[in-house]
Amino acid sequence: MTSTLDTTAVSTPRRFEPHRRTPGQAVMRVLRRIPTWLTVVVLVVVFAYPLFWMVINSFKSNSDFLNNPSYAMPEVWQWSNYAVAWETGNLATTITNSIIVTIPSLFFIVLLGTAAGFALEVLVFKGRGTILLLFLAGIMIPGQMIILPLFNSFFQLGINGSHWPMILIYTAGGLPLTVFMMATYFRAIPREIFEASTLDGASMVRAFFSIGFPMMRNAILTVAIVQFFLIWNDLLIALIFGGKKSLNTIQVGLLNFSGEYGAINYGPLFAAICITVFGILILYLFLNQRIMKGLAAGAVKG
Repeated sequence: MTSTLDTTAVSTPRRFEPHRRTPGQAVMRVLRRIPTWLTVVVLVVVFAYPLFWMVINSFKSNSDFLNNPSYAMPEVWQWSNYAVAWETGNLATTITNSIIVTIPSLFFIVLLGTAAGFALEVLVFKGRGTILLLFLAGIMIPGQMIILPLFNSFFQLGINGSHWPMILIYTAGGLPLTVFMMATYFRAIPREIFEASTLDGASMVRAFFSIGFPMMRNAILTVAIVQFFLIWNDLLIALIFGGKKSLNTIQVGLLNFSGEYGAINYGPLFAAICITVFGILILYLFLNQRIMKGLAAGAVKG
């Protein structure tokens, strides 16, 4: 009798063996990354060194700043420069004035610019393309050309010597760019959303405040940050229309560090600049992601 041996094929999974790079491949991978690393290092140095240079000079005395290299560390750390900067630059008043001028200007720019962008892109009427071009033409008008007529107009209105001239000029100057950007952002929103709200009985005003405005939060924040930096860093308008010392903004206040015959107290000056710059830098870093989302939102649809 012959016995038959039944054999069953058993499949055993093959052990996963990770791909091992040869030493040559590892070296080539590192060499390919070197240009990226060098670029990152160069960018860090380019952007970080001015901040470092500004900080170390804010702790120097005048003789130390003038007699030693600007990149050298202070011989004696003058911590009192920040107290002198706060008092000499009258920073409490100038920062308050900058806030008083900036916040209303941003409110009017965002509200009027968003409403104009909504009207030019969502509403359908004849001539809206021409109106948008007229807004864009405002970007090409240099502000220096209209300073004298504006000064005369504000003088006749009797509002010189107040914050209103600066607020009105900043609002008018920020509207052309804001209207253009908001019209671009509204172009990325499907028009069917507003048509559906109209069918539900909503007026255009309610559709704007209940639908359009909330959907533009990232875009509004982006525009507000851009306009904030333009207004906060302005010197020309604030210097001309401020009128008196009690209305000086932060940028005009920095001129107080220029003494008699043009002498400059460099330590307190750099200390005042550090106070203003790092405050704005912290704000930008905190809102950086929102700004990137807002910029990307306007590029969805051309």
